[in-house]
This record gives sequence, C-alpha cells and structure tokens, in this order.
Amino acid sequence: MDPAALQPVQLPYRYEFAPSETAAIAACNRDHGFAVVRGVLDRTQVEQLKETTWRVLDPERTLKPGETRGQGDFIEHAPPLWDLLEHEDFLRLNRAILGTSDLTVHRSAAILKNAGAGPVTWHTDWNGYSPLPARTPNEVLNRGEWPNGMWFYLNGTHPSRAGLAVIADSHTIDWAGPEGFAFTEYRRSFHPRGEEPKVHDRFEVPGMVPLFTEPGDLIVFNTRTYHAAFPHGGSEARLSCGFVFRPSAPPFPAPWALTESARRFCAALPSRLHPFVREYTGLDPAWKLAE
Repeated sequence: MDPAALQPVQLPYRYEFAPSETAAIAACNRDHGFAVVRGVLDRTQVEQLKETTWRVLDPERTLKPGETRGQGDFIEHAPPLWDLLEHEDFLRLNRAILGTSDLTVHRSAAILKNAGAGPVTWHTDWNGYSPLPARTPNEVLNRGEWPNGMWFYLNGTHPSRAGLAVIADSHTIDWAGPEGFAFTEYRRSFHPRGEEPKVHDRFEVPGMVPLFTEPGDLIVFNTRTYHAAFPHGGSEARLSCGFVFRPSAPPFPAPWALTESARRFCAALPSRLHPFVREYTGLDPAWKLAE
C-alpha cells in the first residue's frame, strides 16, 4: 500500500463536521467510534501550540531523523492549551460526549515525530480488556469510558506523513475484530490469522479509515477505537497535542500523589478555571505497580 496514493474513504455516514454540530459529532463518536471536527483552532492558536510543542519536547532542536518524542503531562507545561478550557465549542462537545457539565482534565499529551519515523502499530488505548491490575500510569488512566482521542495535528495529517488511521466501528466492547484477523493478548492489537501473534503494523485492514485533516482540525475517537499511524514519509516533523476530560464525579482513584509539576499547573490556572482541575490527578511517570 502506497500511503501517498490513499484518498478519503466514502462511508455511508458523515464523519466530518463543523464545530457547531455538537450533537452530530457526539453521535458519530458514539455510533462509529470517531469523528473529525473542522477548524476548531484558528491560525494563531495553532502557531502558539506548535511553538509550545517544540519548546517542551525539543527546546534545543536536537530531534534526529526518524525520532519520536512524547510528553504525557503536556497541559501542565503548555499555557496555550489552557485556552481550550474557555473554548465554548470544545467544551460543549465534551459535555455532550460525557453527558455532564462537571468536567475534570483527565490527561494530556504531545508528540513530536520526525520525518523517517516508522509506523505506529494497530492498538487500542483502552486497558479494560486485561484482567490484571494496572502496572503503569498509562494503564491506570486508560480504563475509563471517556474519549481517549481529542487530538490536534498541528501541521495537518495525511497518510504520506505519519497520518492517523482508525478502524470504523471498532469501539464496541464486543467488537469481533477485522475479518481474517485474531486478537493479540488482552485484545491490545490483532494479527492475520495463521501468522505470529504480534501487533500488526500493516494497513490493509478491513474497516481502515485514513484521516485527512488541516491544522486546527480536531480528531475525536472513542475510548476503545483501534488506531494506528502511517510511516512518516514527509519532509518536516509532525506535531500533535491534545487532552481529554472525564466526569468530575466520582473521583478517579489514581495511586500516586500530585507531582510538583501538577501542583504548579493547578496553582497557575486562573481561579475561574479551578473547577476543571478540582479532581485532577496528573501523571507520575515514575509510578509502577509494586511487585
């Protein structure tokens, strides 16, 4: 498959929307596991977030060809992202998806992926299929029923340059997997039947939808939606960032104390935004389940 030759998939339903189409976006995410929202951020907001992503992830501009870097508490270091706490279209969408107006910032991230990087294999972020106790911060935070994807690809996304792909309708808890494939352990990924049971890194998969977006567009996907990223065959680094909310009640039982970075973030927010971090847990990258 040549990623550069791919075109947008025509489905029997719309999956691209204007920011004002809140109910339709929420319904598409609920029914099909994903949606694209056009033009959520303006050009100034995009440029501010691009500059902040570079500052946080690679201040010295030492990113090597093919290298990927990530930050799992990005919102704590990114004041331009705080503007979304007062972005009415973004808030209205999250209230509709979560069914409540009492929202808490759950987690955030940013990714810097240089040209030459390989693919991200097919996976679901949700860890609820595993019967084992959560062993890492990601496993702790990825067991809820809120969206795991609220991503801004700050220079747009295209299959030829590390663009995102999802599998439509893969978000239901009883999804049987793509035709001709079997799940790996705890349904974390899948593999062709008859092949070694390892995570799949190719894109000829039934139901695959490559996403095409512009800077400022928002990609939404459901907590269980299976997704992957194409190899980066472009010429410039791909920058992406975002954060998700969860309902404030009941409180989320994170097994770590707030980090110093999380405390500084909460204290730095204007008082009118404090309700969004009243139950914030942050992420302690050093935490792991005791043996």
